[in-house]
Amino acid sequence: MFGKGALEVSPRIGHIHITVDDAPWHFVDASGETVILVGLEPGVHKVLIELADPTHKVITSETVEFTLPDPKKSS
Repeated sequence: MFGKGALEVSPRIGHIHITVDDAPWHFVDASGETVILVGLEPGVHKVLIELADPTHKVITSETVEFTLPDPKKSS
């Protein structure tokens, strides 16, 4: 449930915004399940995770950086 009406529900359920590699857009996840990213090319990546309330107001955020190895070069 999203929007101002969701603020009246108890307990409140938020969601996360996920932005990959400084993309100009993000996707939203409210499943509570593990987030799995697929299709990333080898190299350095940055993922911004934002915890948001039902009105999309960001409560807190964290950026994770990681490097995916190139399987062609690891032989």
